[in-house]
Amino acid sequence: MELAFPGPVTFFAGENGSGKSTLLEALAIAAELPAVGRADTSADDSLVSQRRLAATLKGVWRRRTHRGFFLRAEDFFGFVQRLQKTRAEMEARIEEVEREYAGRSALAKQLAKGPAAASLGAMEATYGRDLDANSHGESFLRLFRARFVPDGLYLLDEPEAALSPQSQLGFVAMMGDMVRQGAQFIIATHSPVLMAVPGATIYSFDATPLHEVEFDALDGVTLLRSFLAAPERYMRRLWEEPG
Repeated sequence: MELAFPGPVTFFAGENGSGKSTLLEALAIAAELPAVGRADTSADDSLVSQRRLAATLKGVWRRRTHRGFFLRAEDFFGFVQRLQKTRAEMEARIEEVEREYAGRSALAKQLAKGPAAASLGAMEATYGRDLDANSHGESFLRLFRARFVPDGLYLLDEPEAALSPQSQLGFVAMMGDMVRQGAQFIIATHSPVLMAVPGATIYSFDATPLHEVEFDALDGVTLLRSFLAAPERYMRRLWEEPG
C-alpha cells in the first residue's frame, strides 16, 4: 500500500486501537527522528513491534531533512525526567571540579568546568531552568517553542492531550508559522481543532484500508457538532434517564 503526504500537514484520525499511533511510531523510526521521551526510538522497549514494521517501510523523499523530532504525549514526563537526570549529572560534574581544583587558579577551574557549564547553560536557554515547574500544557507549549525549527519534520502523537482548546489554537498558530518556514507535520490526533487546519490531508483509520477523508465527514466532528447544538438532549439520555 502506498501512503502519500502531499502537503505540509497530515493527520491520522481514528479510534484508540485503530493503528494510527503504531504507524506514526514506525514512520518516526524509519525517518530516524530523535524522540522527545524517556529513550530514543532505537532503544525504547515499547517500540519493538514498531521497529519491525519500520523495517518493512520504504520511504521516498522529495527533500530529506534531519531536523525535527518525534513526540508521544504519554512520554513527555519521561522526557522531563531525562532532562532532570542530565541536569543533575552536569551539576555534579561542576561540583566535582570545584573540589578537584580547590587551590588552583580561577582560570584553570573555569576551563575544567567549561563543558559541563556550557551544556547546562544550553539546556536552560532552550527549556528554562525547570520545565516541570510549569503546568502540563504550558510545558508542552514551551517545549514546542524551544524545539520547532524551520524545515523540520515533526511526528506527534496526540499533542492535544495536555492542551486546553485555547492552547490548541495557540499550537495551530505555531504550526502555521513553522509550515511557512518549510516544516512538515504528521500528527495522530482526536482533536477537531487541530484537524481543521486548512488544506490538511486527513487519513481515517476507522476502516480497512485506511483512506483519506474530508474534515466534515469525520465521525468525531459530526458527533461534536451534534452535541454542541443540543447538549441537553445528550445529557438527558446519558445522565438523567435510568440506564
